[in-house]
Amino acid sequence: MTHESTAVGLASAYSNTTTASGDWWRDAVIYQVYVRSFADSDGDGIGDLLGVRSRLPHLARLGVDAVWLTPFYVSPQADGGYDVADYRAVDPLFGDLADAEELVRAAHALGLRVIVDVVPNHTSEQHPWFRAALAGEPGARERYLFRRGRGTDGDLPPNDWESIFGGPAWTRVADGEWYLHLFAPEQPDLDWTHPEVTAEFDSVLRFWLDLGVDGFRIDVAHGMVKAEGLPDIGRGAQATLIGSEPLPFFDQDGVHTIHRAWRRLLDSYEGSRIGVAEAWAPTSERLALYVRPDELHQAFNFRFLNCPWDPAAMRTVIDESLAATTAVGAPTTWVLSNHDVVRHVTRYGGGPQGLARARAAALLMLALPGSAYLYQGEELGLPEVTDLPDTARQDPAFRRGRHQIPTPRPEPDPQAGPEAGPEAGTWAGPEAGGGSGTGPEAGGGAGPEAALHTAPQAHTATRPEAGTGTGTGTGPEAAAASRPQAALHTAPQAHTATRPEAGTGSGTGPEAAAASRPQAALHGTAEPNPTRPEAGNGDGDTPDLPTAPEADGQDGLRDGCRVPLPWAGAEPPYGFGPAGSWLPQPDAWAGLSVAAQTGDPHSTLELYRAALELRRALPGLGAPEAGGPADPCGMRWQSAPDGVLLFTRPGFACTLNTRPDPVELPAPGRPVLSSAPVETDGRTVRLPADSCTWWTP
Repeated sequence: MTHESTAVGLASAYSNTTTASGDWWRDAVIYQVYVRSFADSDGDGIGDLLGVRSRLPHLARLGVDAVWLTPFYVSPQADGGYDVADYRAVDPLFGDLADAEELVRAAHALGLRVIVDVVPNHTSEQHPWFRAALAGEPGARERYLFRRGRGTDGDLPPNDWESIFGGPAWTRVADGEWYLHLFAPEQPDLDWTHPEVTAEFDSVLRFWLDLGVDGFRIDVAHGMVKAEGLPDIGRGAQATLIGSEPLPFFDQDGVHTIHRAWRRLLDSYEGSRIGVAEAWAPTSERLALYVRPDELHQAFNFRFLNCPWDPAAMRTVIDESLAATTAVGAPTTWVLSNHDVVRHVTRYGGGPQGLARARAAALLMLALPGSAYLYQGEELGLPEVTDLPDTARQDPAFRRGRHQIPTPRPEPDPQAGPEAGPEAGTWAGPEAGGGSGTGPEAGGGAGPEAALHTAPQAHTATRPEAGTGTGTGTGPEAAAASRPQAALHTAPQAHTATRPEAGTGSGTGPEAAAASRPQAALHGTAEPNPTRPEAGNGDGDTPDLPTAPEADGQDGLRDGCRVPLPWAGAEPPYGFGPAGSWLPQPDAWAGLSVAAQTGDPHSTLELYRAALELRRALPGLGAPEAGGPADPCGMRWQSAPDGVLLFTRPGFACTLNTRPDPVELPAPGRPVLSSAPVETDGRTVRLPADSCTWWTP
């Protein structure tokens, strides 16, 4: 007979014992919502909290246990919200604090827990602390990593560290000091040896826990502590070393002191609140340190995400991951896609083959002991969008490469006004307003300094301050709330721009437009080629800036996995919102929408729904108990033909055929779910190519 992968009745929330208990996180399926791209409620083309709330029933029906929301805090959006200017307020782009509270209540009513992002490694350049640091406020720079430069005049960076997004990890300020930013220049790293930093984030966590969230995904959980003395690495292409080699700016032992303190804080609240580490470590054993009993509850298993479509490699990663986390009494997490990587349909080859492998990998992941993370849209089988126009891209790494090291002006005097000129703090360098293509974004329009050093009157906004009881805010704090993106991204043509290209006389068209930053609309007050006084020289001459060596960072193409979701309809925006979307959606997505796939037994959506229901119902699935045996949940590998993985758990078996052709073997039981139709007579089974099947006795 041929077994079809049909869906069965929907399970209710918290239908298995582990999920209903205080250890719900040990086998939870957690769904990542990239807020900008999930659902738009107000027609500005950008997803928001009300949009997320309106689509929560989809997640409840899918069968997940919790929702992880990417940052929605006040931010200039230099890195999709991971540059936070106010950790206790909702950016008006996404709604307000009342929307966040109502979303949490609505999710809880549907049996869904809510995890929010916290970004502790760095702030936004527009955070009041960093503004104070640039303005010379006594002691303000001690919260960040400011250092004197090397060379006779301090004109070289303090060390050879590179930004994850490409280029140097240091930017020079007007008085000659440099500040560290492991990511974009708009994201200055905090100094976690400063007690005010520790106290501030304790307060931030309590603020959101008091609001009712169930935990935190900790961005760059491996990055807050740097090696003593900030030593050189001695080689380039440092972004390629992350997760494979020790680095002095990541995975230092000191981060565990921070996470232990946060675990104590989480445990002081009722309801089993959790911490999830986004941590890159060179070995599974190092990663397991983040989930020791007195530290965080989970850590993302990126080795599984990065594993090729190869059975031997998969088995090695699975064994090593389970052994490492079981040794410390923690569950393993599994993830295939997120907002920073190419969607796994495309990673596995794209087209029908990529989709077949992605469906199979999903069943494999959901059959393994521990907790699983789903990235929005993977339940629809969405591929990576690889043909986005350069004018639409917003990934900061896209605009970085060979560049010159910028020297920002001092913080402007709020009383001086915009007419006061350069001495009042108006940025008069080539990065301002998209004037020259030689700034920190590889010719990318307004750089971080433009955002900081334009007169604050241009940024004033009105919004209620979280927890203050005041109704309005102006100046630097309120400045972060003003948003250019809504105007920029409701129509593709709004992205076009003209600017001089780096090293050329002028630039127009898509290449030039690609580098225009949202800030350019706000900060384009400078002349195209003004002079820029060097800090301390006062003579108005344009200095020769030290050119940074080429340093490759991330590929800059993360926008392709962030294209807004298709919900229904025959043409864009497919029900994403009333009008438009901040990134263009492919014409071919009509057949991949939630509405198009619902009820189709062959669809990827119904496959996920059935898998999550069975995962709750079958007693052999789920997570190992804390302190359990070295063989978690009785998982055992069984002999199988080349190219096939076969493992059993109590009352359950899973087969994965990674071969490009069908393979026959003795049937491990009765098939209950398969990523592709399987043929079996009860004694033998013919497994389709690139498929995964679940079996019960």
